[in-house]
Amino acid sequence: MRNDLPPRRPGAVRTRLLSVIGVVGVGIVGVVAGSLVLWHAQVGDFLGLAADKEPVVSTVSAPAVGAPPATTPAASTPTPTRRPTDPPSTPSTTPSTTRTTSTPTKKKTTEPVVREESINGLSPKLKARLKKAMAAAKADGITISITSARRSASKQQRLLNAAIKKYGSYKAATRWVLPPKYSAHVQGKAVDIGPAAAMTWLNKNGWRYGVCRRYDNEPWHFEALTAPGTKCPPREPHAVAKAD
Repeated sequence: MRNDLPPRRPGAVRTRLLSVIGVVGVGIVGVVAGSLVLWHAQVGDFLGLAADKEPVVSTVSAPAVGAPPATTPAASTPTPTRRPTDPPSTPSTTPSTTRTTSTPTKKKTTEPVVREESINGLSPKLKARLKKAMAAAKADGITISITSARRSASKQQRLLNAAIKKYGSYKAATRWVLPPKYSAHVQGKAVDIGPAAAMTWLNKNGWRYGVCRRYDNEPWHFEALTAPGTKCPPREPHAVAKAD
């Protein structure tokens, strides 16, 4: 009998064999890999390891293992909504009618504090004339000292009270000391000087400066009774209160 089949090629057989081996090898590798994955999962379940199933989050204030801490969103401040119908507020321009009234305090009237031995408390006329007379007396070697110029009303009253006790009556006392309301000393229009040499000099030369002695019983008492360079008027024997 004659064999009619063509002879097989060795190369084609070898190629098919390699294909079959490759497919079988890939299948074996797949089976082995699947077995390994399944084995790893079973081992993990057996040992209680959850590291492959849950993520691990580590923070400063939170535990190292476990779910990440929940973050609380920051509270947002609600934005006030403005109604379009509300008109904008404007400050009131109406002037206030309330006025604060302060009660003025009354100033206490006090007598000027001036030294009785100073010419500063005298009237401008007597002060100016006396300054010229004092300068002229000094040129003649005479010093005019002021013993009593302007007095306070209280001082004048004390002098009058003492004079009443001394002379025994109001009328006799007023020949030497007048009441405050009549006294030229309280008005700054009279001056008492010393010593005796000064009294003599001013009594003689005072008319040149308009300064004159007024009473016979008081050689120390001088007033501006005439114009400078004019003769002095006649002296009075003593002071007299106008009420007498």
